[in-house]
Amino acid sequence: KVDYDVCSNYGNWLYTAGIGNDPRDNRKFNVIKQGLDYDGNGDYIRLWVPELQGIKGADVHTPWALSSAALCQAGVTLGETYPRPVVTAPEWSRHIPQRPGGSPHPRGRRGPAQAPVQHKDRGIDFYFSRKKDA
Repeated sequence: KVDYDVCSNYGNWLYTAGIGNDPRDNRKFNVIKQGLDYDGNGDYIRLWVPELQGIKGADVHTPWALSSAALCQAGVTLGETYPRPVVTAPEWSRHIPQRPGGSPHPRGRRGPAQAPVQHKDRGIDFYFSRKKDA
């Protein structure tokens, strides 16, 4: 079942896009945290993104962070069967479990397999702001 309420959905989309009425400065909507909070097992993602059917559990929220072996086992090829992320916000990293010392996570997770190129110290706001330095 898909929930649909015109006013609520439009208001939430505007809020998420950062153009709604919000008194806080520098507010960021953390899609990874929201996914883990409200779709912890990833069932909703797999329902609407069939390319990720082979990824089990919460790993479906961050497929780019899986090891090459885990992606291969799930039948996912980043950049071919599923796109690479355009942006990875620094705030997401605390929601992607990583083991100390770079040793592989028991489920195959090691951090971004091939993270998109980002400028140091620039959050997602940089990519959507009007002022950009070169």
